[in-house]
Amino acid sequence: MSTLHLSFYSAFTLSALGLAFHRTHFISALLCLESMMLSMYIALSIWPIQTQTPSFTLIPLLMLTFSACEAGTGLAMLVASTRTHGSDHLHNLSLLQC
Repeated sequence: MSTLHLSFYSAFTLSALGLAFHRTHFISALLCLESMMLSMYIALSIWPIQTQTPSFTLIPLLMLTFSACEAGTGLAMLVASTRTHGSDHLHNLSLLQC
């Protein structure tokens, strides 16, 4: 395994661990999701270069598009929850309260 692969795997793993263990603020969860998407985007961008296949060059662009949509939706949910609940703490959000 090269150091490039190790850095992408470790970035994704650290982002997933950050999402699992630091669940206090909604913005920190969104940042962990964005860093996971960023590491996947960079890994998918470099993969066709290493394997020299031109057929997989559209996949990183589609992933970047979905990542931008996910970021916009997450920020809209952050603004809506902050307006209704007064803060971005995740313990304030519950599906049982309407």
